[in-house]
Amino acid sequence: MEKKNLINTEEPQTQKPMKFIPIIIAIFMGNFLSLLNSNTINIALPVLQKEFSTDLNVVQWTLTGFMLALGTFAPTAGYFGERYSYKRLYIFALLGMTVASVLCALSWNAPMLIVFRIIQGAFCGIIVPASMTMIFQIIPRHQQSVAMSIWIAASIVAPAIGPSYAGWLIQHGSWKWLFWTNVPLGVLAIVTAFFFIPYYRLRVPKGFDLWGLLTVIAASSLLLIALSQGSGWGWGSVSTLLCLGGGLLALALFLWREMSIESPLLQLRVFLNRRFTMTVILLCIVMINFFSGMLLVPVFLQNVQGHSPLDTGIILLPSTLAMAIMSLVVGRLYKGVGPKPLLLIGVLLMIAGNLPLAWLQIDSSSAYTLLWMTIRSLGLALVLMPATTAGMEEVSREYIGHASSIQNWLRNVFVSFGVALFTTLLASRTADHADKLKDGDVGSSLVQLSTTMGINDLNILSTLVVVLALPFVFMIRSKRKKERGIDSTLSDPVR
Repeated sequence: MEKKNLINTEEPQTQKPMKFIPIIIAIFMGNFLSLLNSNTINIALPVLQKEFSTDLNVVQWTLTGFMLALGTFAPTAGYFGERYSYKRLYIFALLGMTVASVLCALSWNAPMLIVFRIIQGAFCGIIVPASMTMIFQIIPRHQQSVAMSIWIAASIVAPAIGPSYAGWLIQHGSWKWLFWTNVPLGVLAIVTAFFFIPYYRLRVPKGFDLWGLLTVIAASSLLLIALSQGSGWGWGSVSTLLCLGGGLLALALFLWREMSIESPLLQLRVFLNRRFTMTVILLCIVMINFFSGMLLVPVFLQNVQGHSPLDTGIILLPSTLAMAIMSLVVGRLYKGVGPKPLLLIGVLLMIAGNLPLAWLQIDSSSAYTLLWMTIRSLGLALVLMPATTAGMEEVSREYIGHASSIQNWLRNVFVSFGVALFTTLLASRTADHADKLKDGDVGSSLVQLSTTMGINDLNILSTLVVVLALPFVFMIRSKRKKERGIDSTLSDPVR
């Protein structure tokens, strides 16, 4: 049986020269909109609760449902991108997200808004891996590092401005404008993608893996529900255990099927590429650390120091913008020094920035928090682009879609796990500290002090988590080597 090369040694070929800037703008816009929609709703939850006269645990599903759909549908991008082309899939997902935004704005009650947000999340879950795939399949290799820097900058800027942007819209208009503003931006993104992204297909799958689709959706949904709701239901509750057990069983069935059929939904054999595997593990680790900080620091600023959500977003905005700017710089550095030096410096900066956050005091200045968050964010910027590019650039172009889907899928699962774990531990550690302090002379500051001590405990844990990334940095080769090891009888690339 013929062996196909796992390593990407070919320059992307096109029928005519491409204009880099229009293509990357088209890709940037979709990725930006998708990630902007993932966090603008957070600040609107109290408003939605009042608008629909319902409980917070109901309206929070406008966020939870979106994130579940985002993670669940990411694995499907590989198959549908190959079947219909990534350009068509990307435009279809942008159209779906735009239509879902209109439906969200027209929602007349909480259940309908939740349903439409889930639909919106499903389309956004396809946009992210599809946009990443197009960078590595369309953009020439010598420009891929710069393109990934811009793509990652979109991933950073959108969450950075999301809370402030949402707060301004709600203050001067209505929660509905969170969705109405998506319409002109979505239409512009569709038009830009239609005219500037070239049409191409590298291969056409021989068949549709229906059982693979059903099992991966079941596995993703059940595991993400268990991880996101476990802290509320109780980790030993019947509901949590059933979701975890069912999710793990569905995951086992999915893995077995994908490894045993000729045309799988996801080509898991990309893990035979050692560099790709190491970078995926590294990314999952650092993203757990990053999102733990995005949980703990806002809790400290709001619940301990009394800042409003809008003020919190403004305080943290400089650190996130610094990370976005550094991401653009890293693209240039990557060409000269390769991934390993950048990854090592990045992980060390994340450790250096995270550890001082374990020494927070009730009266710690905003400048202190911002300083160490900025150092940590700069470290993350030095990790995200090199790790993503180093792994993806070695996978052959025809399997990039599968690799992108797998990477985004696993990141969503591990981030959900990290957030759920840290949320549960924060509640338990805060309660433990409160029990120890209640007999002391702390007065009205009991809640603030116990919360701060709980946050400090978890920042130590978060630092230890990112330390685990160091061995994987040294396992990543600086130079690509040809590797073989994927059986394939697939057809030649189709254009």
